[in-house]
Amino acid sequence: MKNDNSRLHTALVLLVAVALIASAIKPFDRMTWVMEVLPVVLVAPLLWFSRRRFPLTTLLYVLIAVHALVLIGGGTWTYARVPIGNWVQEVFALSRNPYDKLGHLLQGFVPALATRELLIRHRIVVGHPFIVGLLSVCVAMAISANYELIEWAAAVALGQNADDFLGTQGDQWDTQSDMLMALIGSTLAMLLLARWHDRAIRRLSIPR
Repeated sequence: MKNDNSRLHTALVLLVAVALIASAIKPFDRMTWVMEVLPVVLVAPLLWFSRRRFPLTTLLYVLIAVHALVLIGGGTWTYARVPIGNWVQEVFALSRNPYDKLGHLLQGFVPALATRELLIRHRIVVGHPFIVGLLSVCVAMAISANYELIEWAAAVALGQNADDFLGTQGDQWDTQSDMLMALIGSTLAMLLLARWHDRAIRRLSIPR
């Protein structure tokens, strides 16, 4: 099992690294690419250097890698131009490319699960699953709110040039809907993955 997990972790690292390098070759807008992939560039080394002292569950590593790929896709084409989002827009006759909403859904989903893992494994909250879930959702929403503040700061600093980074596509309620997606994502993570996550944490604590 340990070797299988190691191979999977290596594959995830290579997949994200290749995607990041490929996206850097000719992104639609270089400044937008830098801002969108910056979280990946910052978090990836932290996960790599902490993998032996405090390895995360494989479930969480997989979800982090998926989130990284979504961010890289948004940086490559900008969120309003990601091809798969254009396809979804055409198929469902939507008024805008919905790819950025996937990003904000994961912005709630993944941080909430990461928070849950830290709370449980560090025994910050013991014997109160509802409190653990509530705190995990709250942390994810705090991250979402801070990200919206960063977007606002970028808009003030860059003016019209920040449009690709913001990805509002003319929607005046974009900030509110982004945070709603984060709330939905974090809540779904708690409702759908809690038991699976608990089993993954127990397996991680078994000596090998």
